[in-house]
Amino acid sequence: MTNAAPHPDASTRPDDPEAGRAWDVAATVCDPEIPVLTIADLGILRDAVIGSDGTVQIVITPTYSGCPAMNTIKADVEHALHEAGYPRAEVSLVLSPAWTTDWMSESGKRKLEVYGIAPPTGAAPKLGERAPTSLSLSVRCPRCGSIDTNQLSRFGSTACKALYQCASCKEPFDYFKVH
Repeated sequence: MTNAAPHPDASTRPDDPEAGRAWDVAATVCDPEIPVLTIADLGILRDAVIGSDGTVQIVITPTYSGCPAMNTIKADVEHALHEAGYPRAEVSLVLSPAWTTDWMSESGKRKLEVYGIAPPTGAAPKLGERAPTSLSLSVRCPRCGSIDTNQLSRFGSTACKALYQCASCKEPFDYFKVH
Protein backbone atom coordinates (compact mmCIF):
# COMPACT_ATOMS: atom_id res chain seq x y z
CA MET A 1 0.00 0.00 0.00
CA THR A 2 1.16 3.47 -0.78
CA ASN A 3 1.38 6.60 1.29
CA ALA A 4 0.62 8.79 -1.71
CA ALA A 5 -0.87 12.25 -1.36
CA PRO A 6 -4.66 12.35 -1.47
CA HIS A 7 -6.27 12.42 -4.89
CA PRO A 8 -6.87 16.06 -5.92
CA ASP A 9 -10.63 15.46 -6.04
CA ALA A 10 -10.77 13.67 -2.69
CA SER A 11 -12.92 15.47 -0.18
CA THR A 12 -12.04 16.54 3.32
CA ARG A 13 -14.00 17.44 6.41
CA PRO A 14 -15.48 20.96 6.14
CA ASP A 15 -13.87 23.77 8.15
CA ASP A 16 -17.25 25.12 9.31
CA PRO A 17 -17.79 23.62 12.82
CA GLU A 18 -21.48 22.75 12.34
CA ALA A 19 -20.93 21.31 8.86
CA GLY A 20 -17.95 19.42 10.29
CA ARG A 21 -20.17 17.92 13.00
CA ALA A 22 -22.70 16.80 10.35
CA TRP A 23 -19.81 15.34 8.31
CA ASP A 24 -18.63 13.41 11.38
CA VAL A 25 -22.10 11.92 11.83
CA ALA A 26 -22.35 10.94 8.15
CA ALA A 27 -18.80 9.54 8.28
CA THR A 28 -19.93 6.88 10.80
CA VAL A 29 -22.27 5.24 8.27
CA CYS A 30 -20.96 1.89 7.06
CA ASP A 31 -21.11 0.55 3.55
CA PRO A 32 -23.84 -2.14 3.50
CA GLU A 33 -21.84 -4.39 1.16
CA ILE A 34 -18.55 -4.12 3.07
CA PRO A 35 -19.62 -3.33 6.66
CA VAL A 36 -16.06 -2.84 7.96
CA LEU A 37 -15.76 0.31 5.83
CA THR A 38 -17.44 3.62 6.48
CA ILE A 39 -18.46 5.85 3.62
CA ALA A 40 -15.57 8.09 4.67
CA ASP A 41 -13.13 5.14 4.40
CA LEU A 42 -14.43 4.50 0.88
CA GLY A 43 -14.09 8.15 -0.06
CA ILE A 44 -17.69 8.43 -1.24
CA LEU A 45 -18.57 11.06 1.39
CA ARG A 46 -17.94 14.25 -0.58
CA ASP A 47 -19.32 17.23 1.34
CA ALA A 48 -21.48 18.47 4.19
CA VAL A 49 -23.14 21.87 4.08
CA ILE A 50 -25.58 23.58 6.43
CA GLY A 51 -28.16 25.66 4.54
CA SER A 52 -29.47 29.01 5.73
CA ASP A 53 -32.65 27.25 6.91
CA GLY A 54 -30.62 24.71 8.94
CA THR A 55 -31.02 21.86 6.46
CA VAL A 56 -28.01 19.56 6.37
CA GLN A 57 -26.96 18.70 2.84
CA ILE A 58 -24.68 15.67 2.52
CA VAL A 59 -23.15 14.87 -0.86
CA ILE A 60 -22.03 11.35 -1.76
CA THR A 61 -20.57 9.84 -4.93
CA PRO A 62 -21.24 6.19 -5.80
CA THR A 63 -18.34 3.86 -6.51
CA TYR A 64 -20.19 2.92 -9.70
CA SER A 65 -23.07 4.87 -11.26
CA GLY A 66 -25.37 1.86 -10.87
CA CYS A 67 -24.23 0.88 -7.36
CA PRO A 68 -27.22 -0.86 -5.72
CA ALA A 69 -26.08 0.16 -2.23
CA MET A 70 -26.60 3.90 -2.74
CA ASN A 71 -30.28 3.94 -1.71
CA THR A 72 -29.42 2.13 1.51
CA ILE A 73 -26.46 4.44 2.17
CA LYS A 74 -28.63 7.49 1.56
CA ALA A 75 -31.30 6.21 3.99
CA ASP A 76 -28.63 5.30 6.59
CA VAL A 77 -27.05 8.77 6.38
CA GLU A 78 -30.43 10.46 6.76
CA HIS A 79 -31.26 8.23 9.74
CA ALA A 80 -27.89 8.91 11.41
CA LEU A 81 -28.36 12.66 10.99
CA HIS A 82 -31.91 12.57 12.39
CA GLU A 83 -30.68 10.54 15.38
CA ALA A 84 -27.93 13.12 15.94
CA GLY A 85 -30.46 15.93 16.14
CA TYR A 86 -30.64 17.16 12.55
CA PRO A 87 -34.39 17.15 11.74
CA ARG A 88 -33.88 18.40 8.17
CA ALA A 89 -31.34 16.39 6.23
CA GLU A 90 -30.91 15.75 2.54
CA VAL A 91 -28.49 13.43 0.82
CA SER A 92 -27.66 13.97 -2.82
CA LEU A 93 -25.64 11.90 -5.24
CA VAL A 94 -23.11 13.47 -7.57
CA LEU A 95 -21.52 11.54 -10.42
CA SER A 96 -18.87 14.07 -11.38
CA PRO A 97 -16.06 13.85 -10.75
CA ALA A 98 -16.38 10.09 -10.92
CA TRP A 99 -15.26 8.18 -7.83
CA THR A 100 -11.88 6.48 -7.93
CA THR A 101 -10.17 4.05 -5.58
CA ASP A 102 -7.57 6.79 -5.09
CA TRP A 103 -10.16 8.42 -2.78
CA MET A 104 -10.11 5.46 -0.37
CA SER A 105 -8.33 6.12 2.90
CA GLU A 106 -5.22 4.15 3.79
CA SER A 107 -7.07 3.06 6.92
CA GLY A 108 -9.92 1.78 4.74
CA LYS A 109 -7.49 -0.21 2.60
CA ARG A 110 -6.04 -1.81 5.73
CA LYS A 111 -9.56 -2.63 6.97
CA LEU A 112 -10.30 -4.34 3.65
CA GLU A 113 -7.24 -6.53 3.99
CA VAL A 114 -8.05 -7.51 7.57
CA TYR A 115 -11.60 -8.32 6.43
CA GLY A 116 -10.20 -10.68 3.78
CA ILE A 117 -10.52 -8.48 0.69
CA ALA A 118 -7.33 -7.56 -1.15
CA PRO A 119 -7.25 -3.74 -1.35
CA PRO A 120 -6.75 -1.90 -4.64
CA THR A 121 -3.17 -1.44 -5.75
CA GLY A 122 -1.88 1.22 -8.07
CA ALA A 123 -3.55 4.43 -9.14
CA ALA A 124 -6.55 4.99 -11.35
CA PRO A 125 -5.92 6.71 -14.71
CA LYS A 126 -6.30 10.49 -14.58
CA LEU A 127 -8.91 12.29 -16.65
CA GLY A 128 -7.75 12.46 -20.25
CA GLU A 129 -5.16 9.71 -19.82
CA ARG A 130 -5.51 6.45 -21.66
CA ALA A 131 -6.42 3.55 -19.46
CA PRO A 132 -3.48 1.23 -18.86
CA THR A 133 -3.22 -1.94 -20.90
CA SER A 134 -4.88 -4.78 -19.04
CA LEU A 135 -2.27 -7.13 -17.61
CA SER A 136 -2.49 -10.11 -15.35
CA LEU A 137 -2.05 -8.85 -11.79
CA SER A 138 -0.16 -10.43 -8.98
CA VAL A 139 -2.59 -9.78 -6.19
CA ARG A 140 -1.35 -10.56 -2.69
CA CYS A 141 -3.55 -12.99 -0.78
CA PRO A 142 -5.04 -11.19 2.26
CA ARG A 143 -4.99 -14.45 4.23
CA CYS A 144 -1.46 -15.85 3.76
CA GLY A 145 0.35 -13.04 1.92
CA SER A 146 1.31 -15.11 -1.15
CA ILE A 147 1.39 -13.46 -4.57
CA ASP A 148 0.84 -16.82 -6.25
CA THR A 149 -2.80 -16.01 -7.00
CA ASN A 150 -5.11 -16.39 -9.98
CA GLN A 151 -8.13 -14.42 -11.11
CA LEU A 152 -11.18 -16.68 -11.26
CA SER A 153 -13.65 -14.03 -12.37
CA ARG A 154 -13.37 -10.36 -13.36
CA PHE A 155 -16.41 -9.76 -11.15
CA GLY A 156 -16.68 -10.93 -7.56
CA SER A 157 -19.52 -10.51 -5.09
CA THR A 158 -20.04 -6.95 -6.39
CA ALA A 159 -19.05 -5.14 -9.59
CA CYS A 160 -16.24 -3.28 -7.81
CA LYS A 161 -14.45 -6.52 -6.88
CA ALA A 162 -12.83 -9.39 -8.78
CA LEU A 163 -12.69 -12.98 -7.53
CA TYR A 164 -9.23 -14.50 -7.00
CA GLN A 165 -7.88 -17.72 -5.52
CA CYS A 166 -4.57 -18.24 -3.77
CA ALA A 167 -2.50 -21.12 -5.14
CA SER A 168 -0.64 -21.41 -1.80
CA CYS A 169 -3.45 -21.58 0.76
CA LYS A 170 -6.17 -22.44 -1.82
CA GLU A 171 -8.56 -19.85 -0.36
CA PRO A 172 -10.73 -17.72 -2.65
CA PHE A 173 -10.86 -13.98 -1.95
CA ASP A 174 -12.18 -10.75 -3.39
CA TYR A 175 -9.87 -8.05 -4.78
CA PHE A 176 -11.16 -4.48 -4.71
CA LYS A 177 -10.41 -3.35 -8.27
CA VAL A 178 -8.62 -0.10 -9.06
CA HIS A 179 -11.20 2.21 -10.54
